[in-house]
Amino acid sequence: MLDTNALSGWADADAALLRVLPKDRLWHLPVVVLGEFLFGIRRSRERPRLEGWIQAVKASCALVVVDDDTADHYATIREELRAAATPIPENDLWIAALCRQHQQALATRDAHFDKVRGLKRVAW
Repeated sequence: MLDTNALSGWADADAALLRVLPKDRLWHLPVVVLGEFLFGIRRSRERPRLEGWIQAVKASCALVVVDDDTADHYATIREELRAAATPIPENDLWIAALCRQHQQALATRDAHFDKVRGLKRVAW
């Protein structure tokens, strides 16, 4: 799965990121990440280019949505992090829940995802 900073890296053709992402499988895009990226686009000087780019990305990735199973994973992860006194940002809890639910690694530069038990982080 792609975190928002991975999606941004892809938009910027970050060579280091593209080296670590598998080329032989479908990339998964959490709807939460899509929302964060769309918000960023609305504030960007490159809005026209990025709006076209994100449409192509949506067509080439598997969009991963939140459902009741995700909510259960979210609650479990949030409680684990609360008990360990290691909170992470709210949207990242949902992204972590989607990764755990679908047993997917997460491409991200955010080290706080390492606090989530069972989540594999792919950094670049």
